[in-house]
Amino acid sequence: MAWNEPGNQGKDPWGNRGGKDQGPPDLDEVFRKISSRFGGGNQFSGLGAGLVLLGLVLIWAFSGFYKIEEAERGVKLRFGQFHELVEPGLKWKPTFVDTVYPVNIQRVNRLTASGMMLTQDENVVRVEMEVQYRISDPRKYLYSVTSPDQSLSEAMDSALRYVIGHTTMDNILTVGRDKVRRDTWDELEGIIESYDMGLVVVDVAFKEARPPEEVKPAFDDAIAAQEDEERYVQEATAYSRQVEPQARGQAERMLQEADAYKRRVVLEAEGEVARFAQLLPQYEAAPDVTRERLYLETMEQVFSKTTKVMVDNDGGSMFYLPLDKIIQNQSGSAVQQPKMAEPTPSQTRPVRNDFDESRSSRTDRTRQGRN
Repeated sequence: MAWNEPGNQGKDPWGNRGGKDQGPPDLDEVFRKISSRFGGGNQFSGLGAGLVLLGLVLIWAFSGFYKIEEAERGVKLRFGQFHELVEPGLKWKPTFVDTVYPVNIQRVNRLTASGMMLTQDENVVRVEMEVQYRISDPRKYLYSVTSPDQSLSEAMDSALRYVIGHTTMDNILTVGRDKVRRDTWDELEGIIESYDMGLVVVDVAFKEARPPEEVKPAFDDAIAAQEDEERYVQEATAYSRQVEPQARGQAERMLQEADAYKRRVVLEAEGEVARFAQLLPQYEAAPDVTRERLYLETMEQVFSKTTKVMVDNDGGSMFYLPLDKIIQNQSGSAVQQPKMAEPTPSQTRPVRNDFDESRSSRTDRTRQGRN
């Protein structure tokens, strides 16, 4: 039977008899009873309250210690308003007064923007681009905009669509990829600068650009043709760079040879002039002797360069000595010497007499000139 049912005359849980007083006991009365058992009321209650208060103070003091990592900066709020930025290290703050939010400013975050976009020449292309960024100002990152990462993603998509809409499809797929990347980067920085989100763009990567699957084979052929054209241009450029220095060197060599030939001819002419200038006094002293000597020296130079010697014997017939055949036979056979037909006295005598006569007449004229 429950303690509060009719007919129950026992005690209730709070010490009431007969069930007439069914309310809970007074807490003050309970504390007085406990303190009376320990030998005093007011003294014990004051000591207990002090211990409790001291414990709460210690818990509050120890709860204020916190640590900011090396790559982080802390944003401290005091009563909900920005107070200061906290540098890395072990710090302390008054709990329930200050609140600190750590923000990593060295980590590089990544966001991707992609989708089917319309180009300037009214073609559809699928483009995917990735932006890498980090936090430069923790305060602005937390409180300038509601969601800075989402705002950056939307700004990236807007900048990419703007650049793709002002670029032809051929440039997007081939040679204009780097320009699209740089233009997107510049456009994105211009957008986030007005938002003042405390973010800085580290890099923008052009990951993928491809046409729709229905026309992809045709675009692959066009890209292959453009790559072949670029390769041919590079090969032609390399060939021109190889041939042009050789041609320049050959032209320079020809110029140097021509200059050397000119100098040689000029020097030889000057030497001939000097030689004739030296012969003039001798010619004036003995003209006949000088003419004879010049004639003999000239004939000596002429005959020294030929392999055939013509001999006139004043008899109406002329013969020659085949010196080239003789020299060839001598060099071709080292063991067997070629036999030469000795000239007849009638053939050799006129040559010897003419030489003797010319020598004797030259000697006489030389003596006359000296006298």
